[in-house]
Amino acid sequence: MTVLLPGADGTFRTHEPRRDGAVHATGGAPLVSRTVLSAAHVVADPYADTTPDGPAAVDWDATLAFRRHLWAHGLGVAEAMDTAQRGMGLDWAGAAELIRRSAAEARAVGGRIACGAGTDQLTGPVADLATVRAAYEEQLALVEQSGAQVVLMASRALAAVARGPEEYLELYGHLLRQASEPVVLHWLGPMFDPALEGYWGSRDLDAATETFLEVIAEHPDKVDGVKISLLDVRREVDLRRRLPRGVRCYTGDDFHYPELIAGDDQGFSHALLGIFDPLGPLAAHAVRVLDTGDTRAFRELLDPTVELSRHLFRAPTRFYKTGVVFLAWLAGHQSHFTMVGGLHSARSLPHLARAYELADGLGLFPDPGLAASRLTSLLAVYGGVR
Repeated sequence: MTVLLPGADGTFRTHEPRRDGAVHATGGAPLVSRTVLSAAHVVADPYADTTPDGPAAVDWDATLAFRRHLWAHGLGVAEAMDTAQRGMGLDWAGAAELIRRSAAEARAVGGRIACGAGTDQLTGPVADLATVRAAYEEQLALVEQSGAQVVLMASRALAAVARGPEEYLELYGHLLRQASEPVVLHWLGPMFDPALEGYWGSRDLDAATETFLEVIAEHPDKVDGVKISLLDVRREVDLRRRLPRGVRCYTGDDFHYPELIAGDDQGFSHALLGIFDPLGPLAAHAVRVLDTGDTRAFRELLDPTVELSRHLFRAPTRFYKTGVVFLAWLAGHQSHFTMVGGLHSARSLPHLARAYELADGLGLFPDPGLAASRLTSLLAVYGGVR
């Protein structure tokens, strides 16, 4: 079938769905040369009687099925992080349940899982660092009790109350000494969350980097790695080269991931990426090629995906989740296009139609006919098909 896509001038053009593309078969050798985690989205319950600011209603069966899809392709899952609409629809109670359920599922299938620990149970003004510390401790304990690795997430509450770098050093030092196993430190830039402007005690990113590195240098045995989401290749590579031996860099750069994962003669980045939610099978295939030492073929597979990623993550970047869930619906991983927090309305129809075009061009849909049919039905609802 053909699809009528809206153009910038209001006209429509036809598009024939691609019939070939990336391998969608599950299985394959374990990924060896890079540790790869996909930040996975949650599937909302479309029939729940709730509102955008009400409690999130999650379809647990579909949500866990999507994680099994990622594990089946050899990827790890980064759970209860930004892609799961955490902080934009999913509250701490929902995130805690997600962590418990997904960690149990990971044990059942032998999948790798890391879970975010933050302070988002603090929903009102925060008076002091002690309150922030207690919130972190609660979440850290829950993730460790679940058996998952901890990703120590950036905290809006800490950004609001910390008076300078010294207080970041004090708080993170306390948390790392408490952690029973090495954690991943997460530096999320303000392009993903404006409330995190000035994290690590300075709006000057060079000064913030020094504080970040000081935290790691003081506790290298408690830091498995760092996740950098600043969308700045030079800064990530410079920081990566300064990490203590044994501390990994997990790129969170959804604009430049192929070159960062491929690396150079001085090192490379592992991956913890939101874009690997829709790219799961293709990303896993590309890393298996990289495992053979063929960097050129790896880049040939992954470089063409950057246009889609940049489209999904364009400003306001925090709304990239809408495109991620939209593509999951088109790919048949869920039966509807509904999101917690009402975020399915956060992107325009032309934006979504272009996401479909780019994804289809990459062969991301296991059933291109289903994807085309679902897009056409969405356009028809909004009067886009005459």
